[in-house]
Amino acid sequence: MRKDPVETLLRGLYSALLYLLLPITVYHLVWRGFRVREYFKRWDERYASYPESGRRPCVWLHAVSVGEVNAAAPVVDALRRQRPDIRWVITTITPTGSQRVRALWGEAVDHVYLPYDVPGSVGRFLEHFRPSLALILETELWPNLLFGCRDRGVPVYILNARLSARSLKGYRLLRPLVGRALRTVTCVAAQSREDARRFVMLGAREQQVRALGNLKFDIRPPDPAEMLAAFHAHVPAGRTTWIAASTHEGEEQAVIDLHARVLERHPDALLLWAPRHPERFGKVEAAVRAQGWRVATRSAERWPGADTQVFVINTLGELMPFFACAQVAFVGGSLQAIGGHNLLEPAAMGTAVITGPHLHNFAEISRRMSEAGALCIRGDVAQVGDELLHLLGDAPARRRMVEAGAELVANGRGALERTLELIGPRLPAPE
Repeated sequence: MRKDPVETLLRGLYSALLYLLLPITVYHLVWRGFRVREYFKRWDERYASYPESGRRPCVWLHAVSVGEVNAAAPVVDALRRQRPDIRWVITTITPTGSQRVRALWGEAVDHVYLPYDVPGSVGRFLEHFRPSLALILETELWPNLLFGCRDRGVPVYILNARLSARSLKGYRLLRPLVGRALRTVTCVAAQSREDARRFVMLGAREQQVRALGNLKFDIRPPDPAEMLAAFHAHVPAGRTTWIAASTHEGEEQAVIDLHARVLERHPDALLLWAPRHPERFGKVEAAVRAQGWRVATRSAERWPGADTQVFVINTLGELMPFFACAQVAFVGGSLQAIGGHNLLEPAAMGTAVITGPHLHNFAEISRRMSEAGALCIRGDVAQVGDELLHLLGDAPARRRMVEAGAELVANGRGALERTLELIGPRLPAPE
């Protein structure tokens, strides 16, 4: 195959820059390690240094963190049922993503961190694991990784692919390189037609891109019966309860202000609070204790007490069942320009949902939920507070939102079946 001289030049410049920046990755890991101790561990994987020799080929799936791992779970589970002979290697970037992989599949799959996108690390990673198929979730577009798969004949599918207008604009300097890397991909399975259109604008060929829908609709919610029974053994079913989920550091004061307003109207109210990142667990607990509120945590007391005003969910993997324990959910990442978090999970668990205005990572889902009457989007914390108070006091309005959300989730399913049909012919032949 004749090499594209422009690709060679662009790859060379990109790789040279990454090599120059590589020492900074050590400082980044140290800095993150002071916030999350897990970042001090397993550095060898970040640079694709593995102690043992490579084993038999695998299907490799990359999911950057918890949300992408959850979106990938229906695909992995379905394929593991169909083809139990396949060896799976799943990569993440964050420790919380790693923990979620182990919570879902234990030692049944191999897991390492994805190495940095420098040619040496990418080459060692691909040579070590020898994937016969690569499945990449959502928006992870690493040029050297994609070129490395092409050069080794590894077909790549970008599943549940999303690309916001904001992200497309962010790629403007790297578009010549990323566009060429995208054209090496076998298929981009986009969440929506708008996402598909943006991938074409970024450089993918139209025939490479298909809009298959959003895999998040196909996540099967856990049965909340056991959680609800245990929860209501400590908290009366009629008690006013709301949940603040996936909140970020800059939103924490807003949540405190919201709960202060709720307590003025409902003195017995209980807030369930699940910060997005584990490093915020202790700081959120300290912040609410500083308010003089009575606090319990999932890791210590396990359940709220009769007089608990704030219950901090400081564990991983339990958020969805806790949604079912609340009458209203506020989903964070939306009062700042973070882009929001998964709005379908509370809807699937039968909870009315409120969010702030910054939803560029979930633009299609938020639009559909809002149009269906399953989501309230408000412009700032004051408006969120007004809507929260309204819904906590209006059971029929909550019921309408819950019914609309359940219908939307049910009607939105199907991406999983289409995705399995797409990648099925590329699975390795049985041994």
